[in-house]
Amino acid sequence: MSPDIFDEPVERRGTRSLKWDSDAAEGVIELWVADMDFRTAPVVRRAIERRAADGVFGYGIPTEDFYRAVCSWQERRHGLRCSPESIIPVTGVVPGISAVLQALLQPGEQVIIQTPAYNCFFSSIRNSGLELSANALRLEGGRWKIDFEDLERRAEEPRAKALLLCSPHNPTGRVWSRGELEAAAALCERRGLYLISDEIHEEFVPRGLRFTPAAAVSDWAAQHCITLSAASKAFNTAGLQAGYVIVPDPEDRRRIDRRININEICDANPLGVEALIAAYSSEGAEWLDALNAYIARNREALRSFVAEKLPECTLPEMEGTYLAWLDMSAFGQPSEQIERELLEKHRVRIAAGAHYGETSPGWIRINLATQTKRLLEGLGRIAAWAAERRGSALETRPMSPHI
Repeated sequence: MSPDIFDEPVERRGTRSLKWDSDAAEGVIELWVADMDFRTAPVVRRAIERRAADGVFGYGIPTEDFYRAVCSWQERRHGLRCSPESIIPVTGVVPGISAVLQALLQPGEQVIIQTPAYNCFFSSIRNSGLELSANALRLEGGRWKIDFEDLERRAEEPRAKALLLCSPHNPTGRVWSRGELEAAAALCERRGLYLISDEIHEEFVPRGLRFTPAAAVSDWAAQHCITLSAASKAFNTAGLQAGYVIVPDPEDRRRIDRRININEICDANPLGVEALIAAYSSEGAEWLDALNAYIARNREALRSFVAEKLPECTLPEMEGTYLAWLDMSAFGQPSEQIERELLEKHRVRIAAGAHYGETSPGWIRINLATQTKRLLEGLGRIAAWAAERRGSALETRPMSPHI
């Protein structure tokens, strides 16, 4: 399957799209929320169409096919072995994270995350009555790294009870190495922390890198790591609301299942179930490989554009996800102001780093999962903003005295 299929324009405005219909202004290029501008795989569309043809949309249940699809896909694609009994369906990964935290931790206890971090981590922790412990990532040699010394200190805090990983990491895009995950799992085992891994971006890893599930790095992790994922990010079906939690420990699973039922997030959308089963097929895998090749092209387009048109900016090494984390601090504006000016003056919307707990001001997140032509147009608008900022800086610079 050729990656060129993703060049086909898709008009999403007017479809009640969060990404494209949240702005009243016309002509805005939307490069913010992690939602792709591609139609889902044909095999997924056919499955949904067959189910829709029934004309009845009552309560559904994930059947054996659902559990078998998850187990088979995780082992084939990522080398993670899990049993059907360990899988709990949920309406989505974010509500699943909240349920896991509420099931296993007590109010006032701490959850360690790597910052900057996916914005819903902050709200899930806060809304669960828990305290966030921020293990800030370090940028070394153009690559983000976990500060394990700081992580160890945070794990020593008596109130620290869980490490919540984002793997691959949103927003920086790091694909954690096996060694990094082994060290994180060993720390959790040593300190008695729950290891919880959000792996919804697991399918977006470029050629030459390998995604390693956190649960696959040690015997302890295989027995204790709690993994959350879904087909929704990779196959652009988030609105169908179907995900899953893999919980190998029976007692943890009993507690989490109870909380999932208390929170009323146990009933996955029947269309979402059909979509996942179809996505996790050999035809779905072929489509996904083509998608990854297209995302790789867009990464290279961004890298070239930044080098040529935004030389003041720093673009750390891009690995996983379809998100780019770009340092615009050279322009001296906080990220929220950059976001506002780009939207209001240049009709392009990105996500300010402030939403993700940026460790220094001026970072933005750009969604690369759109047609290359549209991406380049959006980047051109960002470059126009940058040119204005350069001009403004020159106008305000004091004149050199005559000699």
